[in-house]
Amino acid sequence: MLLHLAIPRGPIELAADLHLPDDAHSGTPLPAVVLSTPGSSVKEQIGANYASRLAARGIAALVFDPAHQGESQGEPRDLEDPYRRGEDISYAIDMLTTTPGIDPRRIGVLGICAGGGYAVHTARTDHRIKAVGTVVPVDIGAARRRFQPDGPVAALDALADVRTEEVRSGETARVNWLPDTLEDATAAGLTDIDTIQAITYYRTERGGHERSTNRRLLRSDSLLLGYDAFHLADRLMTQPLQVILAGRIGNTGSYDTGMQLWKLAPNPVDLMVIDGAGHYEMYDEPEYVDAAVERLTGFYTNNL
Repeated sequence: MLLHLAIPRGPIELAADLHLPDDAHSGTPLPAVVLSTPGSSVKEQIGANYASRLAARGIAALVFDPAHQGESQGEPRDLEDPYRRGEDISYAIDMLTTTPGIDPRRIGVLGICAGGGYAVHTARTDHRIKAVGTVVPVDIGAARRRFQPDGPVAALDALADVRTEEVRSGETARVNWLPDTLEDATAAGLTDIDTIQAITYYRTERGGHERSTNRRLLRSDSLLLGYDAFHLADRLMTQPLQVILAGRIGNTGSYDTGMQLWKLAPNPVDLMVIDGAGHYEMYDEPEYVDAAVERLTGFYTNNL
């Protein structure tokens, strides 16, 4: 069962899908999970793959488009603000706490890729979240800093000049998350397996979606470069934690990040490494997604 919702978020609304078990109206309030999805994705992609499977196993799952992206409102478009991404999760919880049939005392979060970092960052201070699940989690701030050829400070200096020019011209700049095609990747010398699998997922019929623009407002990068998804997590994120990692270690950093999170968290409950899986294969390959969801179902059942 699928319900389309509009989540109030101050002056704007977030577009959301609530995936429910078929017997959702049996009378017993349901546990629920809010999904925090990868950067650049929309609710119909990775989030739906996990939410629909959780619902089939008896757990309500809410997936939404972040503010400024997908079907959600918010200007300017294509903004990836990590702090607002965290606030989006809390607004989604606001919605669930007043949704009939949902137990407001049994709400968890599931973060995937960059959404894993956003989920942890939010759970530190929003203790309505009772359990934190992550799949191939990424600290997008650390990742952006790592990939700056001249270092993050030089990147921030350049971004300052870009922002000044935007104010003067009235025109905003956007950059790609990924090459738009495999041919573009080859031309740019990007032939590693993770980049290829990312493009194959996001930019082909396999996983692509018309509202996943593959564009990021460039002013987002200043915010991302200064972001620390795990700041104070060792002191404040006391909720039970599940970490699920892809066994093939690629260049996304999610394996090392997941292990860092596991060691950092005050209450780590379960760590799973899925042999043979790559980061982007955890998005939609049934063998790997089903294995992850089975483990997550047990985790949420025991901790919500």
